[in-house]
Amino acid sequence: MTDRRVRLADLGAWLVKGNADTTDLAARFAREPRVSGWCVRPGYRARLMRAGQPVVLWASGSRGRLPYGVWGTGRVTGPAQPGEPGGPWSVPLDLVVLDEPLRVRRERLRADSRLAGLEVFRQPQAANPSYLTVAQFAALRDHLPHG
Repeated sequence: MTDRRVRLADLGAWLVKGNADTTDLAARFAREPRVSGWCVRPGYRARLMRAGQPVVLWASGSRGRLPYGVWGTGRVTGPAQPGEPGGPWSVPLDLVVLDEPLRVRRERLRADSRLAGLEVFRQPQAANPSYLTVAQFAALRDHLPHG
């Protein structure tokens, strides 16, 4: 079995997910495309999050309803912080959601052999944060409007 622990030496970007079926992400981001924080699960990954690290926002949900996939990119602005006892942690971000025509669809990314093994494809129900390796993040940038 392959060790799936995240190592800072091969961390390209964090990936945080939001389910657009349970929350109207499209309306939220139409009103305000800047994201200043996101919930993450307590654990070693959250403790590895540091200011300056790249972060990608992944919208998930029922196939075909919306163009799910990468909806935004940005940076972590500080360490993840504990919430209420027993509650989720949050990580501060400086992330901008892309205009809808610029979002990168899940199908396009899955078709790229360099990205077909993304953790978000292998374990779509896993808790935040997920991650991309250095090589995967470089491949993703080929699909983003600003490269």
